[in-house]
Amino acid sequence: MSNLKVAWTYDFRPETPTPPATAATVENEGAGRRPPRARSSQTTPLVVGNVMYLGTPYGRVHAFNATTGAVIWETDLGAASGRRGLAYWPGNEKHPPRILIGTGNGLLLALDAKSGKPVESFGEKGRVNLRIGVADNFPRGRYGMSSPPAVYQNLVFTGAQLQEEPATGPGGAIRAWDAITGKLVWTFHTIPQPGEANHETWTGDEWVDRSGANVWGFMSVDPERGMLFAPIGTPTPDFYGATRKGLNLYGSSLLALDARTGSLRWYFQTTHHDNWDYDLCAAPVLLTIRHGNREIPAVAQWTKQGLLFFFNRLTGEPIYGVEERKVPSDNPIPGDENWPTQPFPLKPPPLARMSFQPDEIATVTSEHKAFCKELLNLEGGALMGGPYAQHGSRLRVVFPSWVGGGNWSTASYNPQLGYIYVTLQNLGNLDKVIPKPNGEGYSRVGSELAPPNTEGYFWDGKKQWPCQKPPWAEIVAVNAHTGAVAWRSPLGSFEELDKMGIPKTGIPEHRGGSIVTAGGVVFIGATNDAKFRAYDAKTGKELWSTSLSDSAKALPISFRGNDGNQYVAIVANGGSVRGPENPGGRLYVFRLP
Repeated sequence: MSNLKVAWTYDFRPETPTPPATAATVENEGAGRRPPRARSSQTTPLVVGNVMYLGTPYGRVHAFNATTGAVIWETDLGAASGRRGLAYWPGNEKHPPRILIGTGNGLLLALDAKSGKPVESFGEKGRVNLRIGVADNFPRGRYGMSSPPAVYQNLVFTGAQLQEEPATGPGGAIRAWDAITGKLVWTFHTIPQPGEANHETWTGDEWVDRSGANVWGFMSVDPERGMLFAPIGTPTPDFYGATRKGLNLYGSSLLALDARTGSLRWYFQTTHHDNWDYDLCAAPVLLTIRHGNREIPAVAQWTKQGLLFFFNRLTGEPIYGVEERKVPSDNPIPGDENWPTQPFPLKPPPLARMSFQPDEIATVTSEHKAFCKELLNLEGGALMGGPYAQHGSRLRVVFPSWVGGGNWSTASYNPQLGYIYVTLQNLGNLDKVIPKPNGEGYSRVGSELAPPNTEGYFWDGKKQWPCQKPPWAEIVAVNAHTGAVAWRSPLGSFEELDKMGIPKTGIPEHRGGSIVTAGGVVFIGATNDAKFRAYDAKTGKELWSTSLSDSAKALPISFRGNDGNQYVAIVANGGSVRGPENPGGRLYVFRLP
């Protein structure tokens, strides 16, 4: 790993474009310039052949020579592009390859992969207005794409990023579009309409114009079986369920659809009547599990609760079993009806913290311990949080928080070892719900008495130190063939705690997932210490780390260049509050000899 060196970088701020930098000039790049206002990005580059494509938060798409960094083309989209990446359609005999990307204002764009120019024959001069048909009644409602579309044969699949309140607004339907013409092929309503399966699970007219239940994360495609796997978010509003009684299908569910027709193959709801914003958003991972004497085509789904589910990809049957367990029903939101049970996989056990008791308070320093005790004693003392503890009118500690546990940080899989790798943060909420001034529902808030920067979390937000004992963030390997935890390691560290000789704690409030290479190395950024790390895939030992210009809250990629070398690339543009001065966005490409 000591041979892993910077091959080239690219600063993608449009205000001050720079040429690719070699390893020798990285440290001095940008010296003396006044940095523009930074925009956060979680984007992942895409490499096809020896061309790297990159979408940026500044509304531009770049194509580079993947090994040298030479710019091939650059296109201004005229709108903010999807935050997490783009997709590639390989073309056919009549139509050349295309780059497909969604925008924050609800457009699906097609660019010629060779030139970067809009494909005039796609939709209206290279763009499809995704708002039509799902946001017609809400012209000012939020509707856009935050993650890349998925592609199968000549179909392009889109989800959406929507509002989190109020209850009504643009819909979260999954749709398929013709990759050649941009015409709509099929629609799947994630809030079942009259005459559709499971519509009866909605009470009265509570389904009408219901927003949410959207795919704002990543979808996965099984090209051999023609199946689309879609992780669905929470129906609106996120923390108040009195206007959406019942299970709320297909909210917070994994859907398996026929990719060609959009018909439902199966579904599994990971959170019933979700009042915690426990969206599914991580990409479903397709793998083959050896269980007993059988090889099972499987799909694994990582959740904000820190639960990892394994399903038979064809039937939706849980491979290691799932148990419906009773969960707390005390202190309900007025008018709401809690669901009495929630599903827990029998294997693996919960990987993230799901509860807290006062004797588990953090003791990393005496000052921090005192700070956390003060938080617990606000407003007469907080209630403790167990799995799925309900937010109510009194402050309560709830684990995991609404950001996880897991998040969109997609898992990676090593078929040689049979290990699946997930990243998690052990971060809890310390909040309550209060009536809205207009009388229409409730809002989740922290305490007015809490110190600044706590943001409704159970932590010291200024330092980003949680109030329970470490570890505060981890990378975990699970043996998919047995459901057992293979290893776990803290992810990230605080320099000030390192200097005090305190064992590595991990850094919470991270985003970004891992990749694993055939050489047995797991690469990950994700942490707010602006580090990029490599772990031994079998043991979890940290092998290597390097400092980036900012936190890399994105997924890395690895590819083999046309020069025969292996490369690893990641975008550092996470808006870190702990890292070096934020330069506004930089792509790093590392090379192994």
